[in-house]
Amino acid sequence: MIQVIVAMVLFFIMMFGIGFILNMLMKTTWFPMYLFIIVLVPLMIWGTWDKTISFADNFTEFTIIDILPAITAFIGAYVSGWTIQALRKGGYKMF
Repeated sequence: MIQVIVAMVLFFIMMFGIGFILNMLMKTTWFPMYLFIIVLVPLMIWGTWDKTISFADNFTEFTIIDILPAITAFIGAYVSGWTIQALRKGGYKMF
């Protein structure tokens, strides 16, 4: 269980950092969330896909251990967008 907690913290920090940098460079607010949903989630599913079992069985193979780090990574992407938005409202023009 400790490994899951550490993974959750690392995924949150990693997606927050990547999202914050992308938001600064591209001057977007919610791009990291869209990137996470459109690119990273399908890549994770495709990487673990087993062609020998059915479609439904592939999705039931995911456990809470697989889902919790993905959820915290999504939360990190959301928080990065919220942080950039708050900084822009606060008058910081470089963001």
